[in-house]
Amino acid sequence: MSYKVCFGFASCSWIIGFFHALVHSVMTSRLTFCGPNIVRHFFCDVKPVLNLASTDVSLNFKLLAGITGTLAITSLMLTVLSYIFISKCLSKIKTSQGRKRALSTCSGHFTVVTLQYGTSIFTYVRPSTNDSLDRDRAAAIMFSVITPALNPIIYTLRNSDIKNAFKKLLKRYH
Repeated sequence: MSYKVCFGFASCSWIIGFFHALVHSVMTSRLTFCGPNIVRHFFCDVKPVLNLASTDVSLNFKLLAGITGTLAITSLMLTVLSYIFISKCLSKIKTSQGRKRALSTCSGHFTVVTLQYGTSIFTYVRPSTNDSLDRDRAAAIMFSVITPALNPIIYTLRNSDIKNAFKKLLKRYH
């Protein structure tokens, strides 16, 4: 990938992320809040803050589902498209051992991508209710804590030295 293409992708994602956050910040700042302003979440997320508003937030929820859903689905489709290209390249590998190694590289990434997009779409695209906040918190833990923690574990376990050390450790305690 050339520097120009890389810079374009990075700039595009930064600009889209900035305007995505700006839209929700501006729309949330226009709401009125009264009563117990305690966000029942482990980080200040848009949906729990919207649930504290004392005015109509239906437009905010529609924007949240529409914009976030569009961004999540679009980036998911681009990721799936890249996997389609990868699978075409995998089918051209002559040896089964080479295909197995390449597929093993992709499977860990695909697992993390599936967890990340699945929980993000589950959290932000479906309608919000007071009962769904507990599920949103659980999903938020998945995409903000567990998925990033899985990344180094999945990629480290591909290393044969780490696998051998892990096997020795298991034998010692087994």
